[in-house]
Amino acid sequence: MTEQASGADPDTPEIPGKPTSASRTTLSHIMTHADTNLLGTVHGGVIMKLVDDAAGAVAGRHSGGAAVTASMDEMAFLEPVRVGDLVHVKAQVNWTGRTSMEVGVRVLAERWNESTPATQVGSAYLVFAAVDADGKPRRVPPVVPETERDERRRQEAQIRRTHRLARRRAITELREQRAAEGLDA
Repeated sequence: MTEQASGADPDTPEIPGKPTSASRTTLSHIMTHADTNLLGTVHGGVIMKLVDDAAGAVAGRHSGGAAVTASMDEMAFLEPVRVGDLVHVKAQVNWTGRTSMEVGVRVLAERWNESTPATQVGSAYLVFAAVDADGKPRRVPPVVPETERDERRRQEAQIRRTHRLARRRAITELREQRAAEGLDA
């Protein structure tokens, strides 16, 4: 059962859903020498910031207001990015709960001066929480998948959420057990 379905409050009217295309976005940026690491390729942290920026824009668009990064999962760097690459960061909401959203991000790169197709160089999944002016969680509209690919992404996001929650529970239980045994004091 999704967070959206299980957290329904009978006294609160349902928020109308939004299609995935309503908040989907692409952020493009040309990489310069200021973006490089000691190996001469673009620093992973630069790519991660672009990923977070694009995902944050999508989360804010979908939720209709402020949203903060709660976690970044599975950031994968598939190919190096170089100075002069035009990087495209494509993001969309894959899943929504009551107050949170998973945003999927693909990172593509192409040479700025060539007409060859862009290559996928990275991907990530981020979870955002929608917040009000006081920083308190607020409800988000459900995401409405428009294609079979969107539906697959929604289903995969539910699996990732289940794994995140199980991992968090297992770690908490282990810490409590070790504390009860007088370990890790």
